[in-house]
Amino acid sequence: MLDLPDLIASRGIVFVGGKGGVGKTSIAAALALARARAGARVLLVSTDPAHNLGHLWDRPVGDEPVRLAGPGDLAPGAPAGAAGRVDGLEIDPERTVEQHLSAVAGTLRRLLPERMHAPAARHLELARQAPGTHESAVLERIAEAVELGDEAYDLVVFDTAPSGHTLRLLALPEQLTSWTEALLANRDRSERFGAAVRGLGGGEETDRDAELRRILLRRRNRFARLRAAVTDPARTGFVVVLTAEPLPIAETVEVYGKLTALGVDVTALVANRRSPADAGRLLARRREREDEHLARLRQRLPDVPLLDVPLLPGDLVGAEALATLADRLGPSAA
Repeated sequence: MLDLPDLIASRGIVFVGGKGGVGKTSIAAALALARARAGARVLLVSTDPAHNLGHLWDRPVGDEPVRLAGPGDLAPGAPAGAAGRVDGLEIDPERTVEQHLSAVAGTLRRLLPERMHAPAARHLELARQAPGTHESAVLERIAEAVELGDEAYDLVVFDTAPSGHTLRLLALPEQLTSWTEALLANRDRSERFGAAVRGLGGGEETDRDAELRRILLRRRNRFARLRAAVTDPARTGFVVVLTAEPLPIAETVEVYGKLTALGVDVTALVANRRSPADAGRLLARRREREDEHLARLRQRLPDVPLLDVPLLPGDLVGAEALATLADRLGPSAA
């Protein structure tokens, strides 16, 4: 029987994604809680601009990690003396953009002659709302969360935005790495030319070039490390959440193809909110249709584990409700 927490137990990074409205946040939170019950230190990160972690856990969650569940909150299911915990954060792209642009502004003021300060400031103000600025900011925070996970956690679970946004984010590390390498190559050519013109002289120009090169190298290396982590199947997995309906299933097949092309391992599929078969004729008939849709999905993606999670009664809010959902991610769900 499929046990989703065990299936991702060896991974240090798990992305939970899928079509909007299928319950990604709930599954991500329940998965984090299930791993914490087994003793893991888990960081749960929302990359979705429409954050729901705070609503789901019924407590404030912001742009820095806060404790969502500690050892005293994990029973039932936690081994005696377990030190597992769940910390959560909701990435704030606006704050990240502001911090990034402030840092860039400081660097430019230090590196550029005074006459260039005003044009540089105008350029940065335009960059604030430029296409891709927020995506790059979110990607920076994802890289930071992965690095924080290496230092202080056993697992980082990303509750992602709807599929299209997430696919663009996961494609960015390779694109930005290539772009930065092109900048470095251009700077190398410029530096060689400048050195020839100056007769291999040093001075202030060389110091500025050296600092710019260090900044570009630091950025390139960060994105290269993120790309390597995300495409390492021993380290990172992607769980696609869906409902047993034609549109989410069609999108799941498409997402699987795109993730595979990016080199990201699709570890499991979760069919969420499955209708009961024993609660009246209407729901029984709906369950039959869901079975037919999922049978077609299994034909299209036969090698990816598929877990059924039932429709649960009541509002899914708070640690107790999430614990009930976490129970459904193991063999008992079948």
